[in-house]
Amino acid sequence: MLRPISLRHLIAHAPRSISSCRHLGTLVIAEHEGGSLSGTSLSSIEAASKLLCKDNNSLSLLLAGTGPSLQQAATNAASCHPSISQVLVADSDKFKHTLAEPWAKLIHLVQQKHEYSHIITASSSFGKNILPRAAALLDVSPITDVIEISEPRTFVRPIYAGNALCTIRYTGSNPCMLTIRSTSFPASASADSKPNAAPIHQVDLSSFGEEGSCRYVKQSSQESERPDLGSARVVITGGRALKSAENFKMVEKLAEKLGAAVGATRAAVDAGYVPNELQVGQTGKIVAPELYMAFGVSGAIQHIAGMRDSKVIVAVNKDADAPIFQVADYGLVGDLFEIIPELIEKLPEKK
Repeated sequence: MLRPISLRHLIAHAPRSISSCRHLGTLVIAEHEGGSLSGTSLSSIEAASKLLCKDNNSLSLLLAGTGPSLQQAATNAASCHPSISQVLVADSDKFKHTLAEPWAKLIHLVQQKHEYSHIITASSSFGKNILPRAAALLDVSPITDVIEISEPRTFVRPIYAGNALCTIRYTGSNPCMLTIRSTSFPASASADSKPNAAPIHQVDLSSFGEEGSCRYVKQSSQESERPDLGSARVVITGGRALKSAENFKMVEKLAEKLGAAVGATRAAVDAGYVPNELQVGQTGKIVAPELYMAFGVSGAIQHIAGMRDSKVIVAVNKDADAPIFQVADYGLVGDLFEIIPELIEKLPEKK
């Protein structure tokens, strides 16, 4: 004999997944410079578009900063991808510099108003700096370095320096916060095909509150005409085998010939050959160029984790048993102090 079930009983015993069926959206935290979105942010949008479905059909973009460059970036972002539903703009001097404290408070403020199901940003220094603090304010656990989105709450990320892949199912409350590896979500060719620009809305900052304890001091960077390491089509990397900063200039000269970006192993960085922003690897930058050339790189597991997704890998090392040859498409066993000068001499100047 069936007994009646009250509505209160039904709600109390409803499966947790029902809450995910509400018409919620996805928020992408974007980085911009010079009036344009960064390449990593375009990859974040591409990743977020894979979450769109009948029950999650809106994609919002959050930009923050101040001045004309912010407004130009918002205008460009509104038509950069067909999946974008709206662009949210936070215009304030508090966001002039990408400090984690005000950005995290901004994300918390936007989430309280819009109740997104997912918040996504790139696994760059920008995203790694901001998302963990925002996740703490929202009392959720972020998932980092996602390389594949299997389902709205199921993701794949590398572990053990990329030697194994882990499938993770998120069972926490909204929002599900992710950082994605931009090399795994290249921007699609349809990025400029949106016929009508998405609406741009200003974020109400009246309740934002006072600034925190963090203060911007300065930013130092080296001016270079070479391509950015994170987005270059060709990367030339040198290792500790180059023995000195003076010798490392051979790698830089070869990079100029090929119009390539320069990378380095952690050992080369720790030895002071080049600044740490050129480090490729698990604790450096993750790259996936069309051509990756490694000179004097042994192939430590931490370095391989940062470049194994490269389309073509060429390794030059005098040790025939170096681990780098296990992942290389082409290898040359020889003295790099003879091979690099010969390449520089015989390669034509890049026009």
